[in-house]
Amino acid sequence: MLHRPMNCCAARRNPSFSLPSVFRGILWTIAVYASLTITVASAADWKFSIRMAPTVRQEPFTGRVYLFFNARNKEEPRQGPDWFHPEPFVALDVNNWNPAEPLSISPATAGLLSFPQPLADLDLKNSRVQAVVRLNPHERDVGTGPGNGFSTQTAAAPAENAPGIELLVDKIAPETMFKSSDRCRELVVRSELLSRFHGREVHWKAGVQLPASYQSAQERRYPVILVVPGFGGDHYSVASAPPVQEQNERGVEFIRVTLNPSCARGHHVFADSANNGPVGKSFVTEFLPRLDKDFRTVAASTGRFLTGHSSGGWSTLWLQTTYPETFGGTWSTSPDAVDFTDFQRVNLYQPNANLFRDEAGNRRPLGRDGATILLWADRFCDMEHALGYGGQMQSFEAVFSPRGADGTPLQIWDRRTGAINQAVAETWKRYDIRLRLMMDWPQIAPQLAGKLHVFMGADDTFYLDGATRRLKATLTELGSDAVIEILPGKNHFNLFADGLNGRIRKEMVTAFLKHHQP
Repeated sequence: MLHRPMNCCAARRNPSFSLPSVFRGILWTIAVYASLTITVASAADWKFSIRMAPTVRQEPFTGRVYLFFNARNKEEPRQGPDWFHPEPFVALDVNNWNPAEPLSISPATAGLLSFPQPLADLDLKNSRVQAVVRLNPHERDVGTGPGNGFSTQTAAAPAENAPGIELLVDKIAPETMFKSSDRCRELVVRSELLSRFHGREVHWKAGVQLPASYQSAQERRYPVILVVPGFGGDHYSVASAPPVQEQNERGVEFIRVTLNPSCARGHHVFADSANNGPVGKSFVTEFLPRLDKDFRTVAASTGRFLTGHSSGGWSTLWLQTTYPETFGGTWSTSPDAVDFTDFQRVNLYQPNANLFRDEAGNRRPLGRDGATILLWADRFCDMEHALGYGGQMQSFEAVFSPRGADGTPLQIWDRRTGAINQAVAETWKRYDIRLRLMMDWPQIAPQLAGKLHVFMGADDTFYLDGATRRLKATLTELGSDAVIEILPGKNHFNLFADGLNGRIRKEMVTAFLKHHQP
């Protein structure tokens, strides 16, 4: 309304009508000021100036700096982006930035990474913004990763007549603390193998939930359930979890150990790799002996069971099939791709394979809810590329790919086109669980008898069911007694809705009682 001055309208209605010149001047100023505000609200004109407080860092910084935006909810912008509803953000790699000097970010900044569109095209008028500096290179998470610096959130739109938005990074994300109790303790184990590989101190961390009788039955030993969370999961949540109500056959009770699988490059899936180091070997030779020493476990494969979901499901399958005599069975749920000829519907070994486009040139979906597409592969990978290392898709490369000359994992897909690098895909075969089982079956079959259990939703959210179906067909052809069930109507998130957890625990009890008296 202010773009059409009142005095002009009044003059048309009454030619003799006139406003005092001062009043006309005020209205003209308001009109121009409103126009200026609307002009400034365009992201193409916005500029952000970032500094770090001396309490956060004083020496020059080389690494990635971010601006996270959020307009939809009350969470701090740095807690994004959400996979299914990603909020905008931009990122910039800096070299020897003096934190006391302002770092300017604008649409004209060279090398700026922006998601989902260039900064100039983002609609940020009603957004809040928060600056983050990735100070901790050993942490997967960006916005909330312990040791990373961040600013107070503020309105993304600049104040009237202001040259830009100033952001002071004056806070450090804190380390998460484990709240131990009589029923739940944190186990921290230094790994000599991983510390030597990375050239720094590396520790295993786990939350150990003790059974109800643990304190009173001092001579009793207990079977162990080793739980591996999926991507982004850790062991901290079990500290506040209610005690498990054991009502098992013949009074069997378990020690439950929830492991923390996070590493700098994502989820290490408990596999030895060129980039993450000898993770599996360290777990079996360093962590498990310490667990058995510090707690009254049944220190034998017949009393040691595995279960995990998603990336945790892949982890437990890998551990069971790689160290078949160490564990008494795995109950893996919704595992990541166990066959790379169906890597979320992509045959990685096929010439001209592409992660972003199918054979007909159509965009590849990466996530679904029934017939509704939730994620597209190209968009998801663009988001991860801007975030940097530590994302889900790049986590696979960190485990399965060789290390490149620059010290980073070799990329299996072209970040711009999605084309699969066939030479790198060949190196992934050593981690193709179905392929490895098929080739090594005559040697390992006796050690895996009765130990493989896999549960997958027929409509898995991330299209992981195809690879599991192929694993099931292969093991059936090999004459395996593996239990692999594709559950109708289930997806990645509702797989446990009909009591699957209870069934898994019951089957573990049965497996334990075959070899032990309670």
